Amino acid sequence: MSESHDESVVESANADSTQNELVEELATTEVSIEDVLKERDEFKDIALRVQADFENYRKRAATQMSDELDRALGKLVEQLLPVLDACEAAVAHGVEGVEQVWSSLIGALQKQGLEALDLADKPFDPALADAVMHEEGDGSEPIVLEVLRTGYRWKGRVLRAAMVKVKG
Repeated sequence: MSESHDESVVESANADSTQNELVEELATTEVSIEDVLKERDEFKDIALRVQADFENYRKRAATQMSDELDRALGKLVEQLLPVLDACEAAVAHGVEGVEQVWSSLIGALQKQGLEALDLADKPFDPALADAVMHEEGDGSEPIVLEVLRTGYRWKGRVLRAAMVKVKG
């Protein structure tokens, strides 16, 4: 009986030990689940930040590419301005056959963003025009009397200032 009692005590001790191990494992598992959830949230935040950074990079790269394209096209248009000037002068002198070419060229460039500056009879603005001739006036605000060479704006920025005669 002593042996049976000893076995019973050992089994009871083993059961208590197993139960304690299970309780400890359960406590450890609960902490681990909390740790896993915390780690998941941290990785989720990192993923959201990376996604936002990539979206910002994509937008910035697209804007830079668009700006570079506008600058390159602006340089091309700037190189075409002497051609526009020659056509404009030919039309002003009554040369036949040039008006259609000039009209087509200026029309195509205007569709892309070129604007001719209309400054005649308007207050002189040194940001838009260079005064190359001056006529005395009554001392009031200078006014553009005559446009000697057309100025142009490309997508909102002055590509070439106009050459004007000013009174004032």
